[in-house]
Amino acid sequence: MDVTNDAGGALPVTVPSTALFTDQYELTMLQAALRAGTAHRRSVFEVFTRRLPEGRRYGVVAGTGRVLDAVENFRFEPALLGFLREQDVVDEPTADWLADYRFAGEIHGYPEGEVYFPGSPIMTVEGTFAECVLLETVILSILNHDSAVAAAASRMAVAAHGRPLIEMGARRTHELAAVAASRAAYIGGFSSTSDLAAGFRYGIPTAGTSAHAFTLLHDSEREAFAAQVDSLGAGTTLLVDTYDVPEAVRTAVEVAGPGLGAVRIDSGDLLVVAHRVRQQLDELGAHDARIVVTSDLDEYAIASLAAAPVDAYGVGTRLVTGSGHPTCSMVYKLVARASGEGRDAPLVPVAKKSLGGKLSVGGRKWAARPADGLGIAEAEVVGTGPVPEELAGRQVAVELMRDGRAVARETLDAARERHTQARGRLPLSATQLSRGEPVLPTRYVGATP
Repeated sequence: MDVTNDAGGALPVTVPSTALFTDQYELTMLQAALRAGTAHRRSVFEVFTRRLPEGRRYGVVAGTGRVLDAVENFRFEPALLGFLREQDVVDEPTADWLADYRFAGEIHGYPEGEVYFPGSPIMTVEGTFAECVLLETVILSILNHDSAVAAAASRMAVAAHGRPLIEMGARRTHELAAVAASRAAYIGGFSSTSDLAAGFRYGIPTAGTSAHAFTLLHDSEREAFAAQVDSLGAGTTLLVDTYDVPEAVRTAVEVAGPGLGAVRIDSGDLLVVAHRVRQQLDELGAHDARIVVTSDLDEYAIASLAAAPVDAYGVGTRLVTGSGHPTCSMVYKLVARASGEGRDAPLVPVAKKSLGGKLSVGGRKWAARPADGLGIAEAEVVGTGPVPEELAGRQVAVELMRDGRAVARETLDAARERHTQARGRLPLSATQLSRGEPVLPTRYVGATP
């Protein structure tokens, strides 16, 4: 089926059902609950994380738009039901129930691009136990992956101090994960991607010119540069570190002229080489030629180049793997369920009791972020029950789905801008790359963690 993209239009691709993006135990729980007569109890599930990755000061919500698509496309088509029957995953009554499955509940959550902290109710899913429990794996797989990439991208954007960042990690991860990573990186602050599938599906600006193979193909570097300039124009980016960098820079300017667009450096001591290349470009009259650096960059390497004459960065492996933290350790927990079968039966808070740091807080939660007189956030306040009047206008979550239909689709640019603003409202220490505690404390109201 065709699904809608972040801009609200139909995607130019057909996406298969997401119904088997789930763990088997979700279906066996469903079967047992149907047999026990408890499957239709109203339930509230919550996505949260107990801690940020070690040393990180804030998290970034990404993947929300993809979650909405996945939930709307969660359908058990005949071929999928045939597989479940053949493998004896579920019994016949359960298979019959799954044939008509449509999520008809409500989802609230932090809007995409917003920041989060330990205990933040990032997403709240409400409906019957049966319809909500099936969504655990697909929701977590999307949010854990995309939020990890977006957090890494945000840190890199901070380190870049406004210089453009190009996402170049498609060859370092699964081909579909690469598209999701491009999307998340754009939300986190990257300006373009080398992945054409991401550009096609999400409208992200794309970039790319040539690799070392193109230079090696030709009999000389001069011939390679001439061929590229003839095809792409003098404003192209020439890769200058295949052989000898100073000689390549000289040749690049001779071939393209002083209007050369940019040179790319992919190896060596980037700090030293960038300064030398800048001096050489200026001496040759190519004052406007930009310098793009790549080569296994992360936020720390980018920060170390802050004083270098670098105009743009290309980042691959470290970005798509979350810069050392490829997941956010988000969980999906039942926090409340109805005391009876009726729709009006009151909700009862529930929570797992556990040792070893796996405690949960029961009850449907709200979150608010009070700020000081300058608009800088002071805390992440998480509570159950009525929202205090002084916090009513500071709530973070928004309505995402109503009666099983998405109500909060938006463009990627809107999420990207939201992240820039949300990060700007954090204390200044949020931008430090050194290890530290979450920049906002999480305070609980009416609940005990």
